[in-house]
Amino acid sequence: MDKDKKIAVLIDADNVSEKYIKYIIDEISNHGIPTYKRIYGDWTKPQLAPWKNVLLNYSINPIQQYNYTTGKNSTDSALIIDAMDILYSNNVDGFCIVSSDSDFTRLAARLREAGMFVIGMGEKKTPTPFISACEKFKYLEVLASMASKPIEPKGVKEVPRQENPKVGMTNIGELIETIKTIITEISDEDGWVYLAELGSNLNKRYPDFDTRNYGYTKLAPFVSSLGHFEIRSDKTLKYIRNKE
Repeated sequence: MDKDKKIAVLIDADNVSEKYIKYIIDEISNHGIPTYKRIYGDWTKPQLAPWKNVLLNYSINPIQQYNYTTGKNSTDSALIIDAMDILYSNNVDGFCIVSSDSDFTRLAARLREAGMFVIGMGEKKTPTPFISACEKFKYLEVLASMASKPIEPKGVKEVPRQENPKVGMTNIGELIETIKTIITEISDEDGWVYLAELGSNLNKRYPDFDTRNYGYTKLAPFVSSLGHFEIRSDKTLKYIRNKE
């Protein structure tokens, strides 16, 4: 993963709560450097007032967008126009679109067509088309819950779980079958696959796949807990294969 990747972070204030801002910025730092940080909304509205208290702390540039017509979302249009301007400036390597709104589905697809890395962030209510249009998608509730989760002592066996799953979020049974299929398709003659390669393939098939969705911080303990796979380590590399 290129930690020097320059990423434009564009936030839809109408669809995201200010309580998630720390987790948004922290997560972006795992993927690159946030060069543009802009948030869009009608700042004359009282419901956006809580955002004003955090913008300075995180150096986020608020973009004022009035709703000129009832029933029309001008915020979406402003964000989309800015995204295209930034794309053609050739100053970034990727985009982070923070919203739970499906209106950004076409934008995400267009940015990926242009070779951009696109990560989406939103709540579990985010429609599937927008999730699928992103290269990666992170659920804000999961980021927040994992950040506040106490570290368990070593040796404590975790049990696979999927707390408050989003409708459409990949369930454990489907993941097990998909992992088996991927291993069968790309394994060596002895059935082994690089664990990192497995993770990459899972993300390609499920943009919203994240071990944190299931209560784990790393791929190895999550896959190991499923009970259907063998894992071995070779110096710094880990391998996985289907149990016979």
